[in-house]
Amino acid sequence: MDVAAVGRCAGRCYVSPAFGESRNLRLSSSDSRRLEHAGLKFGGKSQRRLSFFRRIMATDESISARPGETQQINGNIVWHSCPISKCDRQELINQKGCVIWITGLSGSGKSSLACALSRALYNRGKLSYILDGDNVRHGLNSDLSFKGEDRAENIRRVGEVARLFADAGIICIASLISPYRKERAACRALLPLGDFIEVFMDVPLHVCEARDPKGLYKRARAGEIKGFTGIDDPYEPPLDCEIVIQNNRDENSSSSLSEMAEIVVSYLDQNGYLKAS
Repeated sequence: MDVAAVGRCAGRCYVSPAFGESRNLRLSSSDSRRLEHAGLKFGGKSQRRLSFFRRIMATDESISARPGETQQINGNIVWHSCPISKCDRQELINQKGCVIWITGLSGSGKSSLACALSRALYNRGKLSYILDGDNVRHGLNSDLSFKGEDRAENIRRVGEVARLFADAGIICIASLISPYRKERAACRALLPLGDFIEVFMDVPLHVCEARDPKGLYKRARAGEIKGFTGIDDPYEPPLDCEIVIQNNRDENSSSSLSEMAEIVVSYLDQNGYLKAS
């Protein structure tokens, strides 16, 4: 093992923790001392194994400044263009990338519509992906709470990911309560004009509360959940969205869901998103 090389790498490289579990990776005491000077830690006695690297990815913006210097990260970041463009990707899959942003109260049928829409697009041979408000909190946004600032960050992150999907040529379906106009407008501003399609599930509060599929309204009314949208936190309906769907029927009705999905599919078709242009 080239200990010197590992030492040089230590300040700039990331190595999976599993790397240190390799049975073949053994370090002598002298090797360990030399690498500890580079900021690495080890466990064991005479024959020490590399236990972990806690260094960040080797990217230009991640390289630490020297002591006493301030790292000017923003000034060091330059967009790297790729010869394969969004148009190329869209031609490859014969569709245009966009974001369909479904907003509305809890229980308004956002997730159900998202799944029905994804199925309808799949049946037409079109590629889509759903970013569901609950699902993203299992991974990407698992570190966020439901406080105001964290809810705003939740929307911001989903907006940025949705933008990447659209840039890949995929029809991204984002399904979130996203109660505030300002945050939805910020997500819209990330995309080219026309590529953010806001769908408002216009369902009255009393209908959503009667459905209460997750039992959240009942808990909010009992005071167990604070800051719940529609109860003690406001929902700001869109003023100029592309599509309004009034879903006052049983949201589990397959015919109702298919009809709602077709409204969105028709919009996509009429505006040229179901073919590459």
